[in-house]
Amino acid sequence: MATTPPPAPESRHEGIRIDRASPGRWRVTAGLWLPRPVDDVFAFFAAAENLNLITPPWVNFRIITPLPITMKVGARIDYVIRLHGIPVTWKTEITAWEPGVRFIDEQRKGPYREWIHEHTFQALDGGTWCGDTVDYRPPGGALVNRLFVQPDVYKIFTYRHETMKQRFGSKP
Repeated sequence: MATTPPPAPESRHEGIRIDRASPGRWRVTAGLWLPRPVDDVFAFFAAAENLNLITPPWVNFRIITPLPITMKVGARIDYVIRLHGIPVTWKTEITAWEPGVRFIDEQRKGPYREWIHEHTFQALDGGTWCGDTVDYRPPGGALVNRLFVQPDVYKIFTYRHETMKQRFGSKP
């Protein structure tokens, strides 16, 4: 398997950013280094049921699709979540699957006009760099994004990072 080059030094900041990508579309970029091999970290994400472990309790995340789910291109996963107390069904499809390197899930039905989430995994400094890039278009545009979506997405990724650090450790 070819080795993916590590992220450029300027993109190695751990943390979460949300920026406008184009009119009506936003991009989340998040990065986290974990002191474990790529195979270990990727295996965690390859088990769909683990998504529940890294999603904050206030989202009331529940997978509806029978488990276990074989992750591959074309796999579809149905969830129920709560957004500000309102139950929402969400269906995603795996549109790219490169074990140990990356995968992409895209919303097929759910709360956004568009949600494309690329997860990347790279060996770096004796551990794994986990990257997330999400392009999304919320209903209601900029106002709904600023008041509801962006704060929620930021909190969800913050929770995910903290949970992953507890599970796999963090850089000293």
